Amino acid sequence: MPTRTTGRGLRGAAVCMLLAALALPAAHAEYGDVVINNHSDKAGMRPVVFPHWFHRIRFSCKACHADLGFQFKAGGNDINMVKIIDGQFCGACHNGEIAWAIENCNLCHSAPSGTPTQVHESTLQKLGK
Repeated sequence: MPTRTTGRGLRGAAVCMLLAALALPAAHAEYGDVVINNHSDKAGMRPVVFPHWFHRIRFSCKACHADLGFQFKAGGNDINMVKIIDGQFCGACHNGEIAWAIENCNLCHSAPSGTPTQVHESTLQKLGK
């Protein structure tokens, strides 16, 4: 039979988890992530951080680069929110059914303002090519 302290303990644990989640640092680009800033700065939004390896471990290259038409070059696609809402590019999966929907802007638009379009920490970028 549960005691009254069990309810308080669960509430306390929930509060601790909430506070821990609030203390997490903002998302930032990791090695190999693609930062997309073709339109973001101009629209007053933070640039997008696309977690390439997070997606790559779940899907083959073909899923995005052949089936969805993503070019193999950072900045090579004219991605904008209208296209995403219409189900193109990221919107093919991020539609609320296959993956979370786009209403939470900060999940993607998380790079510091002014960050250029790039593959984060790219070897070619470091070599100046």
